[in-house]
Amino acid sequence: MSGRRADGVVEALQAALAAEHAAVYGYGVVGAGLRGPAQQTARTVLDAHRARRDRLAELVVRRGAQPVAAEAAYRPAVEVTSAASAAALAAALEERVLEAYAALAGCQEADLRRHAALAMQEAMGRWIGWRKSAGERAVPPALPGLPPEETAQGEREKTSKGATPRPGS
Repeated sequence: MSGRRADGVVEALQAALAAEHAAVYGYGVVGAGLRGPAQQTARTVLDAHRARRDRLAELVVRRGAQPVAAEAAYRPAVEVTSAASAAALAAALEERVLEAYAALAGCQEADLRRHAALAMQEAMGRWIGWRKSAGERAVPPALPGLPPEETAQGEREKTSKGATPRPGS
């Protein structure tokens, strides 16, 4: 079996795996910028991302494909210069993971949908916590995992068709 399938499952698995590789790398950077309980939290989250990464690699192999390899290094989305910036980087990592799992949540296989939904739920919870730790607004988006321009476009389309947007959207 090749690495491509008509239903896109392998591609979605590979995208989630790539995001988990980046999270594993990124949490090493995050942990270096934290101390005490926050650093221990980062270690625990790193272990969770390692476990998800390993599970995704196994799922890719089961489908006859070669798992995407981790990059040698990643450019952090946030430069870590303080505990707040480390928390902001962690939030950015969780957001990327959330987006990657959103595609997997749409697949036909119930087990993979459950896996993706749980991963998204965990990532959203961590995103909120890290955003608060960074001193940033921690209000989750209406449709987690979808790029803001897609959710904004959907709201514009509803409004143009006569639907009234909800307060705060």
